[in-house]
Amino acid sequence: MQFKHLLTLCFFALSCLFIEPALAQNKVITGKVTDKKDGSPLIGVSVVTTVGGSDGTVTDVDGNYRLSVPAAATTLTFTYIGYDRVTVNIDGRTSINVSMQSTSTALNEVVVVGYGSQRVKDATGSVSSLNTKDFNKGVISTPEQLLQGRVAGVQVTPASGEPGAGASINIRGTSSIRAGNNPLYVIDGVPLDNGGTSGGFNSAAGSSAARNPLSFLNPADIENISILKDASSEAIYGSRGANGVILITTKKGRKGQGIQFGASTSIANTAKRYDLLSRDQFLTAVAATGADAAAVDFGANTDWQDEIFRTGVTQNYNLGFGGGTDKSNYRASFSYDDQNGTVKTTGLKRLTGRLNATQSLFNDFIKLDLNFLASNVKNRYALITDNAGFQGSLIGAALQANPTYPVYNSDGTYFSPGGSFRNPVALLNGIDDRDNINRYLTNLTATVNFTKNLSYKASLGYDYSKGLRKTFFDPAVPGFTDATGYRNFNIDPSTGNGRAVYQNSKLMNVTVEHTLTYDKRWSDNSQLTVLGGYSYYNYKNYGVNEVGFGLTSADNYVKDINSFKNHLPYPTGDSTRTELQSYFGRVFYSYKDRYLVTATLRTDGSSKFGANNKYATFPALSFKWKIMNESFGPKNTFDDLSIRLNYGKTGNQEFPAYSSIAVQQTIYNNTTNVINPASPNLRWETTEAYGAGIDFALLKGRLSGSIDYFDKSTKDLLFYQDYAQPAAFSRRWVNLPGTVKNRGVELGLDYQAVQGNKFTWEVAYNMTLLKNKMTNFGNGNVITGNIDGQGLSGAYSQVITNNEPLFSFKIGTFSGFDANGFNNNPGAIDVAKIYGSAIPTFTAGLTNNFSYGSFNASIFINGSSGFYIYNNTANAYFIKGNLVSGRNVTQEVANSNENPLNSGEVSTRFLEKGDFIRLSNVTLGYTFTMPATSKIKTLRLSLTGQNLALITGYSGLDPEINTNKARNEVPSRGIDYTSYPSARTFTLGLNAGF
Repeated sequence: MQFKHLLTLCFFALSCLFIEPALAQNKVITGKVTDKKDGSPLIGVSVVTTVGGSDGTVTDVDGNYRLSVPAAATTLTFTYIGYDRVTVNIDGRTSINVSMQSTSTALNEVVVVGYGSQRVKDATGSVSSLNTKDFNKGVISTPEQLLQGRVAGVQVTPASGEPGAGASINIRGTSSIRAGNNPLYVIDGVPLDNGGTSGGFNSAAGSSAARNPLSFLNPADIENISILKDASSEAIYGSRGANGVILITTKKGRKGQGIQFGASTSIANTAKRYDLLSRDQFLTAVAATGADAAAVDFGANTDWQDEIFRTGVTQNYNLGFGGGTDKSNYRASFSYDDQNGTVKTTGLKRLTGRLNATQSLFNDFIKLDLNFLASNVKNRYALITDNAGFQGSLIGAALQANPTYPVYNSDGTYFSPGGSFRNPVALLNGIDDRDNINRYLTNLTATVNFTKNLSYKASLGYDYSKGLRKTFFDPAVPGFTDATGYRNFNIDPSTGNGRAVYQNSKLMNVTVEHTLTYDKRWSDNSQLTVLGGYSYYNYKNYGVNEVGFGLTSADNYVKDINSFKNHLPYPTGDSTRTELQSYFGRVFYSYKDRYLVTATLRTDGSSKFGANNKYATFPALSFKWKIMNESFGPKNTFDDLSIRLNYGKTGNQEFPAYSSIAVQQTIYNNTTNVINPASPNLRWETTEAYGAGIDFALLKGRLSGSIDYFDKSTKDLLFYQDYAQPAAFSRRWVNLPGTVKNRGVELGLDYQAVQGNKFTWEVAYNMTLLKNKMTNFGNGNVITGNIDGQGLSGAYSQVITNNEPLFSFKIGTFSGFDANGFNNNPGAIDVAKIYGSAIPTFTAGLTNNFSYGSFNASIFINGSSGFYIYNNTANAYFIKGNLVSGRNVTQEVANSNENPLNSGEVSTRFLEKGDFIRLSNVTLGYTFTMPATSKIKTLRLSLTGQNLALITGYSGLDPEINTNKARNEVPSRGIDYTSYPSARTFTLGLNAGF
């Protein structure tokens, strides 16, 4: 989008040359230019009339223009890159609106790449780009939700449906078994550290995953997201780009931009709930097991899911204003989000302020750019954890709660029959868990244009974040003791119940970059661009946590950690600092716009590695042949046809700081122990990738698309290895043997199906076929995927092993129930076998965009297949033996012939296919035609539905789920355990421009 910004300034400067002095003889024409397919405004469109000279202007951010033309002018001409030229007769009119038809839009789009931008048709690597009109609509908490399902080769899997929850994002597969697999995020040129500022805490009911590190960004500020998918495009970021790069560009100011205001209100409900037994069904089912139903009948009729779930209401407000001249531009924006989750007490509040500004000095010799963001995010949590035991955290407790239990006793206190029962309402109301995070992101750049072809750019980026999470456990909550917590801190439980936790975190990241660029273009359309650069990154992470224990009664319960009798630092608090120094260069050459070559080389040095391997070099080479620019190009069939080839290497250093050096830890009782021995020979995890692609357009540009093949191999796998005791140390970071391979095919299509004067229809489709496998791993096995529940201590479900995909499920075989209701073949359950992987082999997304007059609509469907999910929720809570213990189950379990004495081992009984098709997003909008005299220049209403329908055979709430079930810090994938449910949401939105 930066290219469009430049065009806007250039066209504005050009228009200033054509202002004639005899304005009194001119007349003013106003109007709006929109995209024919969806009615969205087009920014920077050139509007020109020619009568003995040229008069022109460009459209503003809302697509509006105002042009003074000579009285003798007869026509207006509208031109815009990627769109067909439009010429209209004036015929005495003073208001002329125009809709422009895109040509091969996908190939003409300008995409942001590392340290620059270029058109898709000039990109030699595999780059995808999404603009505001392509984003998912509705309630969007974090930026990755904008692109979920929209881009071939990019899989976004949310950890849960909780507002602000983290997500796993994999670009062209999963490569690492221990180091990070998420891509690098670069926001307005500043690379981010993927760590969050508010993590989970073991609350004596399990621990929760860290929050989404991108939740501080206001999605409404984002103008463009570009995804670098292959090694040739990623290599410019070296070790940072091993898992792909997502470049986020925020909105900039333009001439005539004015004020933009947006507001929306949303309502959300759980898309699906568990089919649990009601009071009467429960008592009947208990009696059917032979147990005494009267013994578990406490007289009430409680729907515990109703007690913890609610209709979540969300409000969102955005205000932006900006403007510009041919020398400068600015845009300021403010936003407020208040999202209430579908679980009571949960939610996210976000307040952001942003300023983007550009100033050219000394006849464009120097250009200054400022991007500044300040945000405040407040999360409120319920006790929903990843690894609670059989008692369950909030959702687990609600699923198994006896429906005859009342919520309250007659005196208003929480009901508790004793034993292991945790009253879900008490957990909601008696545990106050919230955080407050302030984040500031700044990037200041100065560009010096020494000559027309040679420029130097210096950039300083600063990312600062400070967060405090406060968690209080009211001692009045029944059935929830802190005995385990007390023992962990050598504190006598007799000091009383109640608990307080403060988690303080602070991140300070500094980025310094210098680049020198030489760009030369010739009249025969040849081009040479040479880029050289240096980068320095400094990341600091501080964490200081405190714990308070011991209140003798609820009477003196105060939400202040200092009010607790025992107050001490928590032993996991620490501080880390890492540095990364890089040298890089890139050469792009285009010969007569026919043969395009890009060569990249980057050397990275990381403080995370030992002295023997601090530095590594990552090369890349890519080539593109524009066949249509040859004299023999098949012009009768194709409008565009190109072939791409690419090769490259990237590295991965996403593992903890100080992992290659000896580290000692001092804990609360002043004892020390070695937690990490030195590993001076630890090497970079390296990915080598090959690829080929075809870009095409035909049917006069109405059908365009790309086909890509990729082959990635990752070796020298970073891993925290366990050592059998006795040994000098228990664990050590090593490079494992073996190679993780990801091979696949991507297809992206854009078809302008109908291009009528009033009605248009566009179809966009993307799909990915992926094969993942571990090779050359020998006889090694790495286990992960913990399974929790009563009687499942130490159980796991996944293994990383040779000649199988990562995150393969290795479990026993369930063969059904015999005539007595027991496992039909108990011996098969004791023999673990491989049964598929959690990684999808096929993903796809289909978008249909319609417009009719002032109406427009968009329908988005996505789906995945070829993967499995382990339903840990069912394994822990939905077995018939729970009825005998007075716990609730689903209708399916109650009606089965399972014997209540049957055990519930980890097996294929709870392994299910995750294939699904989802109606993800439907938007209907109406754009009002405003009179020229109105102060409101643009006005649009929209209604959006999210997660409207789901077709799947999976019995859980949602197959797009990924509970963190890591074992020994080895990540898992595809396990569902009492997850926060996904929501079905409806949003009414209003957008206006002034």
